[in-house]
Amino acid sequence: MSEPGPAGSGEPTRYWTVDEANAALGWVSEVVARAQSLWDGYRRHTVRRARLVRQNGHGLVPADPSPIQSCIDELAAEGIVLRDIERGLIDFPARAPSGRWYWLCWLAGEDAVEWWHWPEDGFAGRTPLENPPP
Repeated sequence: MSEPGPAGSGEPTRYWTVDEANAALGWVSEVVARAQSLWDGYRRHTVRRARLVRQNGHGLVPADPSPIQSCIDELAAEGIVLRDIERGLIDFPARAPSGRWYWLCWLAGEDAVEWWHWPEDGFAGRTPLENPPP
């Protein structure tokens, strides 16, 4: 999946607050569940599983996202990135008090958005929001 932003700039076109991201989790979790269901159905009917996924630096995403493209597009319209379909890993772009942008990070099944990371750190850099970005 490509990073958000106009013309590949990498800069998000929208920023989310923690409260906004948490308020959107009902809708986001429905879209993720729909994507996971569509992807599971696609995988069951595909013989060449070895070509189904690719690594995007955060997790596994479909090499051919067409079965779930509508879900990806629905999230992307709000600046949200689906990083790993199987885990339901979602990133919301946010802006730190310093002005630097970062990702609010959520996994399907978590009760709330409680993690963040810098774009270059990925999932491995997940930090609890109780230790917010400067």
